[in-house]
Amino acid sequence: MSLSIQEMKQSMAKTILSWKYEQPYDFYNNEETEEALQELLDGSYFAIMNETGNLFGFYCVGKSAQVPPGRPFGVYQNRAVDIGFGMNPTHTGKGKGVEFCTFILQQIEDQHQGIPLRLTVATFNQRAIHLYEKLGFRKENKFETDVAKFITMVKKGR
Repeated sequence: MSLSIQEMKQSMAKTILSWKYEQPYDFYNNEETEEALQELLDGSYFAIMNETGNLFGFYCVGKSAQVPPGRPFGVYQNRAVDIGFGMNPTHTGKGKGVEFCTFILQQIEDQHQGIPLRLTVATFNQRAIHLYEKLGFRKENKFETDVAKFITMVKKGR
């Protein structure tokens, strides 16, 4: 699988907002609102394209990758690059996560050498947690919102 990064375009953002995941991953479904569209186009999100030029997924960095209700718990106080991933639901659960995430992590680590990487994941998403542990992330903090329980995971900078 050959992947590439592109600047997020409005058409890509609209496609991402239309993605529908099966339960229990429907937690990650979005609605196409002006606010959601603007967030995806704010410069912190990047599209991941496959070898045929189709939208395979995306990633984001910075505050966009944080779960805002976690901030009062102090889970984002330590210096790190916050990252988030999203894969087209037609590709999830098919063993493509390692290659997808490794590609993204290499790009981010090249740009932020020596800085730890941090991600936030819902605790029910054991599939993702297992993948992130395989990629070198370790559980760090926990917090709970009205909607779900979350953990932050950190990978030491290289």
